[in-house]
Amino acid sequence: MMTLFALVVVGYIGGKQGFLGGDFDRQLSKLVINITCPALILSSAMTGELPDKRFILPLLLISAITYIILACVAFSLPRYITSRKKDEGPIGFALMFGNVGFMGYPVVASIFGHEAVFYAAVLNVVNTFAVFTIGTVLITGKSKVEGERFQKKVLYSTPMLAAYLTMGIVALEIDNIPEAISQPLTMLGNITVPAALLIIGSSMSNLSLRAMLGNRTVYATTLFRLALLPIGIHYLMGTLGFSSFVVNINTLVIAMPVATYGTILCLKYEKDTTMITEVTFITTLLSMISIPLLVMLLF
Repeated sequence: MMTLFALVVVGYIGGKQGFLGGDFDRQLSKLVINITCPALILSSAMTGELPDKRFILPLLLISAITYIILACVAFSLPRYITSRKKDEGPIGFALMFGNVGFMGYPVVASIFGHEAVFYAAVLNVVNTFAVFTIGTVLITGKSKVEGERFQKKVLYSTPMLAAYLTMGIVALEIDNIPEAISQPLTMLGNITVPAALLIIGSSMSNLSLRAMLGNRTVYATTLFRLALLPIGIHYLMGTLGFSSFVVNINTLVIAMPVATYGTILCLKYEKDTTMITEVTFITTLLSMISIPLLVMLLF
């Protein structure tokens, strides 16, 4: 985590110095999401031994149960955390969604090995669907997902297609993929971790001192996001009979800081970004401490 945090710091300094930020960050984000991250997912099934296909269905099931629980929390808990009605939606989003794409994959790879990115990608299938359905309801405050807010093409985006294809490779036990394909994908995928962490650091450099200090509501949300919810779900899933490996991967993924999609959705639907930006920053910063502690405590 110190290694990952060092790259975030470099991104922060780069943002302050003007090397990163603005249009460059937006274009680099698109590159990570649409090219290097899918390559990382695909390469996770092309280097070394194939991931175990027996984990695919348990991972999908545990993810579905997890997000049903988190959805209930997201719609019921925020009213007890804040007295401001307009902040309930962003807080609910923050409680429900972790930053799997930008932080989850690098952390999972660093703790469980490169092939474990595949398992995180399987978990992210449910996460991505929930972000653009339940997530948009939380941010907009509407009672249902309207057609223009949920676009089916999200389910066929490049990262999702990479996840589907990788699951197919593992399920069919295809282990003879030519190096002419696997090596370029691996090289592209290796860009994901440093690029994603640089972007996170750069985005932090734009925050005001007040936003960086946070407030009581932000820290209460952070406590649930980084500690109470992951620990609670970890033990609950263990009692439901899931294997320790599946439970650990799921716990690590949902212990991530707040997903950057929250800020993106607030901007898209012209909602106040103050709360979601502050809690995204604080959770990202404190996750450098909370994630190692969770790993030592639970795994």
